[in-house]
Amino acid sequence: MKAVVQRVQHASVTVDGKEISRIGPGFLTLLGVAKGDTEAQLQKLITKIAALRIFPDADGKMNLSLKDINGEHLIVSQFTLLGDASKGNRPSFIGAEAPAPAEALYEKALELSRAQGLVTYGGQFGADMKVQILNDGPVTLILEI
Repeated sequence: MKAVVQRVQHASVTVDGKEISRIGPGFLTLLGVAKGDTEAQLQKLITKIAALRIFPDADGKMNLSLKDINGEHLIVSQFTLLGDASKGNRPSFIGAEAPAPAEALYEKALELSRAQGLVTYGGQFGADMKVQILNDGPVTLILEI
């Protein structure tokens, strides 16, 4: 399981010209589910994201979490995070989970994030999404569980 977590001032997802999600300050998480990933791994990942201390405190130090600032969380499924381009120039996605189990874990990620007390929105699994962000910092972390 791989996640790219970006601290954002705002982010939105559009599908077929219609905005389906929008957040203010918080995190945009791009989530890639690999073959064999489990709900236990997902729980660990979402708990870690909710507790990441990468927002500035009163002294400007990265010391506050998403919970601390009452930030919002936008989770977007992105199987291309599992792309392997180590051989040739066309990535292989053989390591990505099949759509049905990946979608189930993606939906569970939304549920687990909300259970952490975070205002959480999602993209549309499997859709051609347009994701717009204003990265804050920029601060971007890659998490692998």
